[in-house]
Amino acid sequence: MIICPTFTEAVRSNAMSISVDEVKKIAHLARLGLDEQEAQGYADSLSQILGLIEQMNAVDTTGVSPMAHPLDMHLRLREDAPTESDQREKFQKVAPSTEAGLYLVPRVIE
Repeated sequence: MIICPTFTEAVRSNAMSISVDEVKKIAHLARLGLDEQEAQGYADSLSQILGLIEQMNAVDTTGVSPMAHPLDMHLRLREDAPTESDQREKFQKVAPSTEAGLYLVPRVIE
């Protein structure tokens, strides 16, 4: 098992990074206005995230079963039982128009 060093140490060793130009291109495509300082900050942050992901991908996980939650917890579920009686006929009697148990509504798209 690889023990992760501090976040900044993990970033220094990353091979994949995002340049300021790539951040500006993405910002342009997303119609976001960024100045030079913001673009540099986002480039550094995204490069750190990619470095961490790269480091996590390097860990050998063979024989480790996937988990839905880091703690061994069980959901408290209620019994799936109806709590109300079927009142469809009662509601459809007061509806303006029904057919074969379905509500009929005016056409809105031609």
